Amino acid sequence: MPDFDAAHVKNIVLLGHSGSGKTTLAESMLFEAGLIHKCGSVEEKSTVSDYTDIEKERGNSLSSKLLHANWKGYKINILDTPGYEDFLGEVLTTLRVSDTGVMLLNASAGVEVGTDVIWEYTEKFKTPVILVINQLDHPKADYSKTLQEAKNHYGNNVVAVQYPINPGLGFNAIIDVVNMVMYRYTSGGGKPEKLPIPETEKAKAEEMHKELIEAIALNDETLMEQYFAKGELTEDEMKEGLHLSMVRHDLFPVFCLSAKQNRGVARLMSYIDNVCPPASEMPPQVTKNGTIVSCDADGPACIFIYKTVSEPHIGDLSFFKVYSGTIKSGMELVNENTGTTEKINQLFVIEGNKRININQLVAGDIGATLKLRNSHTNNTLHEKGKQLELQSVVFPEPVMSIAIANTKRGEEEKLASALHQLKEEDPTVQVEISAELGQTLLHCQGEMHLSVIKWKLQNIYKLDVQYSQPKIAFRETIRKEAEATYRHKKQSGGAGQFGEVAMRIEPWYEGMPEPHGLTVRGKDVYDLPWGGKLVYYNCIVGGVIDARFLPSILKGLMEKMQQGPLTGSYVRDIRVCVFDGKMHPVDSNDISFKIAGMMAFRQAFQQADPQVLEPIYAVEVRCPDDVRGSIMSDIQQRRGMVEGMDTEGHFTLVKAQVPHAEMHQFASTIRSITQGRARFKMRFHHYAPVSSEMQRKLSEAYKKEAAEMAEV
Repeated sequence: MPDFDAAHVKNIVLLGHSGSGKTTLAESMLFEAGLIHKCGSVEEKSTVSDYTDIEKERGNSLSSKLLHANWKGYKINILDTPGYEDFLGEVLTTLRVSDTGVMLLNASAGVEVGTDVIWEYTEKFKTPVILVINQLDHPKADYSKTLQEAKNHYGNNVVAVQYPINPGLGFNAIIDVVNMVMYRYTSGGGKPEKLPIPETEKAKAEEMHKELIEAIALNDETLMEQYFAKGELTEDEMKEGLHLSMVRHDLFPVFCLSAKQNRGVARLMSYIDNVCPPASEMPPQVTKNGTIVSCDADGPACIFIYKTVSEPHIGDLSFFKVYSGTIKSGMELVNENTGTTEKINQLFVIEGNKRININQLVAGDIGATLKLRNSHTNNTLHEKGKQLELQSVVFPEPVMSIAIANTKRGEEEKLASALHQLKEEDPTVQVEISAELGQTLLHCQGEMHLSVIKWKLQNIYKLDVQYSQPKIAFRETIRKEAEATYRHKKQSGGAGQFGEVAMRIEPWYEGMPEPHGLTVRGKDVYDLPWGGKLVYYNCIVGGVIDARFLPSILKGLMEKMQQGPLTGSYVRDIRVCVFDGKMHPVDSNDISFKIAGMMAFRQAFQQADPQVLEPIYAVEVRCPDDVRGSIMSDIQQRRGMVEGMDTEGHFTLVKAQVPHAEMHQFASTIRSITQGRARFKMRFHHYAPVSSEMQRKLSEAYKKEAAEMAEV
């Protein structure tokens, strides 16, 4: 395989809503480059990109794939991505290492919600973007409507460089308003016939040509002067202007094609090699400590791992981009994140599921290596003696949680290992072993995400698992003051056990006055691991309990606070005053006062009007205005309180507070009632008291469960 310098490597990522034709376009690009002799299809399960069993089964891309094509002296790395929002993490990692985004729009559907979601990230990364109106051979294709929608959504910097002739079933020609020619295709697609623009189209083509020139000139002073002087720009000047505008993220040229019929694909690829920026022309990377890392093959070696895939019977395959230097087989690099040294034993360029051995990769290129022992996604590796840590990808927060468990006993360790590996491959998966709830929780991006995880566990790891609704992390507290005394006495020959504790407990709140009627000798404030506070007072007078036993009393009540009497939940926001008690000169010890403190706290708690608290989450739903009412109605049915609304671009932002107990299946419901056009995020906000009826039901359910466990 020939080597390419940094100026001749183009990294593009195919983006767009599900069904926009990304994988089909990738297939046509490989065919045009001569890497495959026949285009596969998604329907026939024969594409280079969607090669996994689950993708063939479902007919959709579920993870990003790396492909490459040699085209007219350039190496084009092609990153194909999923279109479902559940797999947004795969899109973000590829955007992180790409130099141009190719955003596909379905000519029959226009700008879809997935496109808007991804567009936000191209804006964040300042990625140069080409818009491609695809599927112009569809019976309902509407180029003009789709172009106008793109302008409405993304501004007047969206500018057409092509438009189709006969969109729909008769689509067979494209007019290019850069070089002012018409490309006409045969039924087999491929190389077109280059023809003059028909008289019937000249006026429209000249108008669009002028609009394009003006858009280019507006973004460059030199070209503006030349345009004023000559009233025209040459084709080369237009290409240079487009190139500079793309690098600055100022213009978004629009192409048109049918990837399935291979019409317009070669012209798009020529634009990529002629106009799109290589990595060497993109702004340099800035490390977390402010160091500039330029894309220079002679610079210090530095790579960024953007993806990890587990290869059966082989190990982890790490995908990376070379941001500086030249990476060679046998080279040793230091992982800045872990401090370990890794040896690059093998280097590959990737073509779907095929690995092709190479000897080196230069700055700007993308490749893979096997068996890095302690390196993971988002890690930076560099040559020894440097301190370089590139900016990490920030993944979206989970929007759905589910409890997962084995259906067979004895496979818990195997499940834990499988979940760890899945998390390694997909950082948007979060696994939580909740001691509080007694469940293993999966936090992820949606129903499809969960479905794919379950498929992998069953078919790859041979595990039979079941999902269930997660328990809710309730809390307990009290609403009034109460006192209790408990004597622990045990005699069984020899030294016995004796301890008596009297305490007062009260609801704690910020700024409350000191205890009334008691002499305060000491005070400790504890921030509880599960939230809230415990304020612990020593109010002992006359030495009735030695100070050495106070930590034991505290230990006992803290232990009891981990299992409240109403629901078994953690207890919070309590003030405890130990004010009296008794000791025995022989039988008193730490365990006696621990038990006495625990039981005194339990009795006082039950007399202090205990209250169950439920977690309330702040929820923000971003949606089109026409579905706002449906979303608000659903929130209210979930005992939620809508706090207000705001506008965000073309969307409405609905802000609400919703009990966590009501958020199960919220992601699925929102996607259903909005046809996938809404997004939401949520975060814990506060705890609030439940209703008396709900508290009664929760308490009865806890008692029933405890009784059943006792019988077992």
